[in-house]
Amino acid sequence: MTVIQKIIEDTKAYFSDSRWSHDREHTQRVHKLCLHIWKKENADMDVLEIAAILHDIWRKHQDLSNWEICHAEKWAELARELLSKYNFDFNKIDQIVHCIETHRFRWTKIPNSKEAKILYDADKLDSIWAVGIWRSFLFAWEIGAKLHNKDVDINQTKEYSKDDTAYREYMVKLRKIKDKMLTQEWKNIAEERHNFMVDFFERLNKEVDGLL
Repeated sequence: MTVIQKIIEDTKAYFSDSRWSHDREHTQRVHKLCLHIWKKENADMDVLEIAAILHDIWRKHQDLSNWEICHAEKWAELARELLSKYNFDFNKIDQIVHCIETHRFRWTKIPNSKEAKILYDADKLDSIWAVGIWRSFLFAWEIGAKLHNKDVDINQTKEYSKDDTAYREYMVKLRKIKDKMLTQEWKNIAEERHNFMVDFFERLNKEVDGLL
């Protein structure tokens, strides 16, 4: 068993009671997206793979804290202890931790390395394609938000509230993602997926109004 395979096996339990919108399947998709691009960007595959596998492990604790804890910040601290068990050198651990602590969209820490930028982009890309739209509705259901509100005033609503619908998430975050991509490969892919998402929400709003 490789070190990567061992880490995957050792961390499965962390996702046993995670919310479906940020479950192990999300992590697996992000992992696969990272593997798609690492060679084109001449990135360190080991750093990128491990960071992708670990990036959302602490997400459930953020949810349980009513979002007072930042999972990226907290897990970056704790990941050092976990990674030391696999005999990684300090430099590699620092690189992995940097990827983890900078992967959030709503966060002030900036991804500086190639690996951190790839992980950041891959994580965001999983929010704007077909499965990403599904995740936004799933998350709204998880926090008890309305199914849909096309007339939402985002300036009068709060995240993680009953008004935090999938459409609000689209207005606040998802429609901005394509312009936040940090690598050229993801910029190209994000453009197409962005257009698909825009068409979906425009279609949804028309149907809500009873338009053909």
